[in-house]
Amino acid sequence: MRRRMLVVGNWKMHGSIAFAVDLAKTVVDASCNFASMDIAICPPHVLLGVVGTQLGGSEVALGAQTVSEFAEGAYTGETAASMLAELGCKFVIVGHSERRHLFGETNDIVAAKAAMALAAGMTPIICVGERLEDRKNGTTRTVIGEQLRPFMEPPGIDTLRQAVIAYEPVWAIGTGETATPKEAQDVHNFIRSSIAVVDKSISDTIRILYGGSVKPDNAPDLFRMTDIDGSLVGGASLKADDFLLICGSTQPN
Repeated sequence: MRRRMLVVGNWKMHGSIAFAVDLAKTVVDASCNFASMDIAICPPHVLLGVVGTQLGGSEVALGAQTVSEFAEGAYTGETAASMLAELGCKFVIVGHSERRHLFGETNDIVAAKAAMALAAGMTPIICVGERLEDRKNGTTRTVIGEQLRPFMEPPGIDTLRQAVIAYEPVWAIGTGETATPKEAQDVHNFIRSSIAVVDKSISDTIRILYGGSVKPDNAPDLFRMTDIDGSLVGGASLKADDFLLICGSTQPN
């Protein structure tokens, strides 16, 4: 049976209060057309409150773009998982390539963040992906395997049981380039097969999203792939029409 599709909008560091209210309302108003799949919106932290208000009572879930690996304390500028949960967040993105490469988040930090999100009752969206030099060197699987390493044994496997994975080839994020459906499927299958070695039940049920310049014109072909269960959408999530077309691409013809 096909896993339930999930499309997540990652607004990154974009938007104003007026923009957030308008975009969230538009997505909510259209969400009744997508009853067979799940939608989530991840705005910047300072907009979580206003977006959450717009999403309240709808089937569109609120998500955050990152979370602290610490429960509480003297960590200026950080946001605890309990705080995000109190705001109504259902998802938290962890380990996005921009967090890994711009802010130095290691695989173990990403695993700690995912565990914090889960402990607070939220679903972590664990991002993995290779850079262009990794792909050229033929080390894509090695890199992704290492990013998955903390989740392949206790207690990480218990986190993975209730998580979502997002495969985002770094070379395709914000570049206009995207992996072909076959290239994406090959990596998704590798991820699922790697998990199956540890726990077949998790590999059968975990949703693996594709991210990396997903647009309305390439989403349908990507979503036809067996192991692609939706998308983590960046730039296109800032345009209501594009985001909703991507959501619509998950629907059976």
